[in-house]
Amino acid sequence: MNTLTDRYLAATLRSVPAQRRDEIATELRASIEDMIDDRTGGGADPTVAEREVLTELGNPDELAARYADRRLQLIGPTYYLVWLRLLKLLLSFIPALVGTIVAIVKVAEGSGFGAIGPGIVVALHVAVHIAFWLTVTFAIIERSQTTVDLPGWTVDQLPDAPVHRGIPLADTVASVIMLVLTIAYLPFQHYQSWVRGTDGENIPLLDPALWSFWLPALIVVLAGSAVVEIVKYRIAHWTWTLFGVRALLSLAFAVPLMWLALTDRLLNPALGERLSWLANADNRNVLGATIAVGAAVVVVWDLIDTAVKTRRQTA
Repeated sequence: MNTLTDRYLAATLRSVPAQRRDEIATELRASIEDMIDDRTGGGADPTVAEREVLTELGNPDELAARYADRRLQLIGPTYYLVWLRLLKLLLSFIPALVGTIVAIVKVAEGSGFGAIGPGIVVALHVAVHIAFWLTVTFAIIERSQTTVDLPGWTVDQLPDAPVHRGIPLADTVASVIMLVLTIAYLPFQHYQSWVRGTDGENIPLLDPALWSFWLPALIVVLAGSAVVEIVKYRIAHWTWTLFGVRALLSLAFAVPLMWLALTDRLLNPALGERLSWLANADNRNVLGATIAVGAAVVVVWDLIDTAVKTRRQTA
């Protein structure tokens, strides 16, 4: 016979231990027949009653798992939260740390910007391995008979209520990272530029003579700006004092940059040897004016935006 009941029994029994199949088959068939009899006794059609009973029993694979006492998830509720917390913790720093180390090694080997790609690839590989092996470990623990004595939850573990901050952490982190990268690039371009001379030597983008004063001064200004960003986050809102310091630092960076660009003292004169269009004085003047105007627009926009935020947060 190939009734719905027979098909349901076959689908269920294929996933249970062989030594228990006869026992489960007898028990399950009897239960199904009793449930069908209850419905037909109330006047239901036998075919309809059989379909309703099997639908009520549910997926045969799930029923077989209950008979076999087999879990249908990799990690159950007992260990899931521990797995999730540990996964987040490990992924929060290990891939970035390993990727950074690889990138630093590549830079030391002379790869320059080519070190970024391998660093990212290694970080992704590390993240995948962490997720895979941690999940495998918890899945094995879940299926073993070993009892892990996990600490119980207490009210002492409750986090502090969130405090509304006028300065988002993400904005602060992004600003500090950009400032640090800018500081790092100033000496980096002196040794690893994308412009090479005829004999392969590095040609810095910025005039090396600026290292006598202007570039160190600009680095100090950028470092001061990073400190302001951190202080701003700690205070959690803009103040007019912070705005004044921010404005002074912005002008201390932008005004020298504009002056150097307009007086053709910013870029390395040696660039004209490799970039023919920079050998033309008019082209250099146009580029310098473009840099100066761009710096002015950025500073003015930043000061206006900061002033609006300060007024709103101090009102």
